[in-house]
This record gives sequence, C-alpha cells and structure tokens, in this order.
Amino acid sequence: MPPGQAFLRRDEALAGDSYYAATAPAGPPCPVLRGDVESDVAIVGGGLAGLSAAIDLAQAGRRVVLLEARRLGHGASGRNGGQALHGLACEQEWVETQLGKAEARRVWDMSIEALNLLRERIARHDIACDWQDGYLALATSARKGRALAAWADRVDSVYAYPLARIAPAALRGWIDSPRFHSGVHDPRSGHLHPLKYLRGLARAAIAAGVQIYEFSPALTLADGSDNALVCTAQGSVRAQQVLLAGNAHLQALAPALAPQLGPRVMPVGTYVACSLPLDAALAASLIPSRSAVCDTNFVVDYFRLTADHRLLFGGGVSYSTHTPRGLKDRLRARMRATFPQLPALDVAHLWGGYVDITMNRAPDFGRLGATVYYLQGFSGHGLALTGLAGRLAAEAMLGDANRFDVFARLKHRPFPGGAALRTPALVLAMAWYRLRDILG
Repeated sequence: MPPGQAFLRRDEALAGDSYYAATAPAGPPCPVLRGDVESDVAIVGGGLAGLSAAIDLAQAGRRVVLLEARRLGHGASGRNGGQALHGLACEQEWVETQLGKAEARRVWDMSIEALNLLRERIARHDIACDWQDGYLALATSARKGRALAAWADRVDSVYAYPLARIAPAALRGWIDSPRFHSGVHDPRSGHLHPLKYLRGLARAAIAAGVQIYEFSPALTLADGSDNALVCTAQGSVRAQQVLLAGNAHLQALAPALAPQLGPRVMPVGTYVACSLPLDAALAASLIPSRSAVCDTNFVVDYFRLTADHRLLFGGGVSYSTHTPRGLKDRLRARMRATFPQLPALDVAHLWGGYVDITMNRAPDFGRLGATVYYLQGFSGHGLALTGLAGRLAAEAMLGDANRFDVFARLKHRPFPGGAALRTPALVLAMAWYRLRDILG
C-alpha cells in the first residue's frame, strides 16, 4: 500500500468518533473540482489557516479558489483540543536567540493579536462556537511550580503580559484536583468548539466569494515565473499565487507538491477523550472558572469542560503515527487520576488526528519561488495562531510581507535520520522526555 494511502486509512480511523463531528451543525456543501478554473490565488488546505487567508484575500478583491482533500476541517483544525493560547509552541527564549528581543516581542504580540482576531471573527461572522475565556497552566511539583512562576515573571517583565500567579494554598479555588502544586491564569486565552468555529469561517469565506472545492486533493504543482498550475485528479487551478496550508496531511498525501518541506516536519498522532455529560454542579466544581487547563510537563495533559458539561481530556500522543493500544483505558485513567472524586467515568467519544511538528516547535512559514507561499509546523499550538498565519500570508500576497517575513526568518532544520530513521529516533527521544516527566 502506498504511504499516503496507509496514512489516510489510519487518519480516517482516528477521526471516526469525534465529539466535535457529533455536535457541530453541518458545514456548507462544497462541490468536487471538475474541469479547469483560473483564479488570482489558489489555496491548498481547508483548515483554519487556509480559510483565514481566503477570507482576507477575498475581502481585498482577489479571486480565490480553495482546494480541500477531504472535508473542510478534516485535519487538526477540526479535531484539536479546542484551546486557544498565547505564544508559540516553542520557548520565547529560542525566538529571542533567533531574532533578537525586539523582533521576539513582535512575535509574542502577534500571538496575542491572534487571540484578538479569533474573538473578532466570532463576533463579526456571528459564529456560535462555545467560546469560553480563561486558561490555566499548572505545575505538578514544587520545582515545576517555581519554574512556572519564574516564566510568568519574565513574560510580565519582557513582554508586558501579566499573568495571575496562583499559590498552592489558593489552587483548589481554581481546580479541584490533587495532581497540581500551583499555577498561573491567563484571562485572554480560552477555548471553543473548533469544528463549529471552522464551519462558521467556511460560511464567511463563501459569502466573501471564495470558491471552495472538497474531496479535491491537489496532486501536482507546476510553478512558473508569473503563475502556477495546481492539478487535482479531475481538474486544475491556474493562479498567480499559491498558498500551501495542508500541514501534516499535505506532506503525507501529496509529497510531490513541495518535497523540500517534508523533512522539516513530522506527523504526530494526538488523542482526545470526552466523557458523557456530568451533573452541572459537579462539572462546575471541577474547574470553577471553566478555563482551559494544561500542565507544564514536556508530554502534556490538557483538558477542559464543554458547554454541555462534559470533561474533554487530551493526553495520549504517538510519535510513530500508530495509535497506542488500550488508549481509551489510558485516557480514562488519566481523567480519574486528575479528578478522583468523579463517579465511574465512561468515555463517550474517543478520537485523534495528526499535527505536524518542527524540530524546534516553532511554526515554519515561507516561500517556494516567486509565487508559492506555505504555512506549516504549528506543532500542536495552532488554534489561534493559524488564523493569524492566514492573515500574514494574505498580507504578503497583497504586497506587504513585513510581518510574514518576521516568521520566515526563523531557521528550521530537518529531522535527523532521513526517511528511514527519523521516526524511530523521535520515538526514543520522546520516551526519554516521558521518563523525565514521571521522575519529576
């Protein structure tokens, strides 16, 4: 079986029991591309980054065609943990080393702009997506608590972004769990139902004039000096500019589109469980602020309450692209370890998907030649940032690349080991980090 088909088969199996798919209104119907069309911009990938760019480009008067290999939001954009957070997946100190403190401050500020943009689009397009303010970062030991407090102090002093410190004695007022020592709270970050949000953006894109085609995977890309040709199985799009925004699915399903980008990202399987509805009073007692929650371990647990009082919990990760055995029992055990006061807990939904990570966990934005732009490598921290990334790509395509180029200057290395050994090497490295988390 070709690698792309094997990936797609595993991916389809992971997506089969999503709470989001079970509870989101249907998305707008979009046809398959049949025949040849022309546009100003062709976008490959119907996730949050591609739709965000499409909206801004269409509102600026560009003719936009968007190609999605499956359904809109089929990838990480429609299956993630729903947490919209400040910053990047990498440490800001690494960004400072790469760009200097002044440009690192611009990057941080743009990550906060991403949160503002998300709220703005929810309001402007009247998207009912269960938005909830608040994010708790929690330490699982005194040592990690000191490190978290020091990080919060630095974010305040260097980036002028104050976070509320939560001392051990006050923590039970924020989360009723024995697992955690202390934490910080960010009222500007938050969480939502990502598939409801994405389908709302799709409706906004169509209203702005974007032509969207589903089940139309891009297979080849011919980049000329003044235009490009993107071909699917049954049609083609000739465009002056192209944006590649397919992330993990792009490299797995269409490696011929941009083979030079493949070695710089790795697909990582991530998994989420969702309980049956809890008693409303019990749910409120678990996380009184209803904030999104994430621990500060290297291999993290992240969780939140849904609008209908379920506990949604992510914590299973696979760096081999194969789903771990006994995943439901593992995640249920993590949920009970976090909240032992819960009654016998049944997992009503279990699903997963692939995100693309970079070596340094920083996003990878750039150009391929004169007409092709790309966005990839959000590294599991993209719910808010993808929206801003789409805007930055649109700005660059419209002639102002100043902000896009700040991210494009971040340097990225390929994963070591080549095609044969890089996955086993990553599996061994992550096993070491898991052991460090266990040992504290």
